[in-house]
This record gives sequence, C-alpha cells and structure tokens, in this order.
Amino acid sequence: MAIDSVLKFFLPKDKIFYSLFEDVAKTLVEMGGKFKTAIQEPDMIKRDALLRELENYEHKNDEITHKIFVELGLNFITPFDREDIHYLATSLDDIADYIWGASKRVVNYQIVDEYNTLPAFAEIICKSINAINTCVHSLRNMKDLKAITDSCILINSLENAADDLLDNTMLKLFSSDISAVELIKQKDIYQMLETVTDKCEDAANVIESIIIKYS
Repeated sequence: MAIDSVLKFFLPKDKIFYSLFEDVAKTLVEMGGKFKTAIQEPDMIKRDALLRELENYEHKNDEITHKIFVELGLNFITPFDREDIHYLATSLDDIADYIWGASKRVVNYQIVDEYNTLPAFAEIICKSINAINTCVHSLRNMKDLKAITDSCILINSLENAADDLLDNTMLKLFSSDISAVELIKQKDIYQMLETVTDKCEDAANVIESIIIKYS
C-alpha cells in the first residue's frame, strides 16, 4: 500500500479540528460585531444590555475550546502539530476573554469617552477578528496562502494602530483635568482593548508558524 494511502486511512475523516476552529472564529466575528454595535449605541441602557450579551459568546467559545482539547486527547493523528493546535486554541480563546473583560469594564465604569477611543478600538478589533476568520478558514486546505499571509500582515498593522491609539489617548488624558479615578478607569479599559489586538497578533503568529511548516 502506498504511503499516501496509508496516511489518508489514518487521517480524521470529519476534519474535526478545522470545523471546531472555524466555529471559534465565527463566534469571535459575532462577538466583535456585537461589541462594535454596542459601543456605537447612543442609549446607555441599550448599550449596556448589548455588552452584557457578550458573556454568552465568551461561554460558547469556552465550550468549543474545551471540545478542541478533548479531541486533542482522543485523536492520535492531527492535521498539524498538537502543540500548534493547543497554542491556536488558547490564543483564540484569549481574544474572547479580553473582549468580554473590556465589555464588563465599560458597563461597570461608565466612563465619559471624550476622545471617541472606544469606537476606534471597536473598529480595529472587528477588522482584526475578520482577518483572523479569513486565516482560520484558509487553514482547511491551505490553497490560498496569500490570503493567509495578507491577513496576518493586516493583523500586525492593526495591532500597531491600536498601540498608537492607546498612546495618543493616554497623552490626551494625562494632559487633561480629569480626576485620577476617571483616568485609572479609562486607562484600564483602553489597555484591555489594546490587549485584544495583541491576542489577535498572537493567533496570527501561530497561524504563520503552521503554514510555514505545512505549506
């Protein structure tokens, strides 16, 4: 029997890992969209209600991530390195965790976003997550490596934009006359939102590592 035939015999026929990662990416896209919609909502009561709904997405992603780890323990043959599967699952889960963490703070702190930093972060995060979604769906067959590479480059660029947004906002805040308490609250929220883009970059780095190994 040819080696290729042997390999095909042992490969998981349902491609369970690809499907699970795609489910995670889909949930992240929905989560990012809901966060952006909430931040753009002028009615604070409606905004807070939308932000609280993000907890459901975070729990859903936790459940899918758990399934990935269970499958990792059950399957001897995996589509790529077990370590990479673990790293990718963890980095994607971190994105959801930090979006939910930032959302809770927006609800709890009730800050006055004088410089419209929240909508700017929401836009960057949505673009980053959409690029992550492109990368994850392209992993299934790895036929469009350019789409993956371009998306990873975009994610890196967006992370830099988030860094700049945080720096510029903090400069404005420290030059303003807001109270120390308000400054601390805003700093906490904005730093957590910038961390979301860091986690997107982490996921992109794992994906780049995978395509280098297997393309």
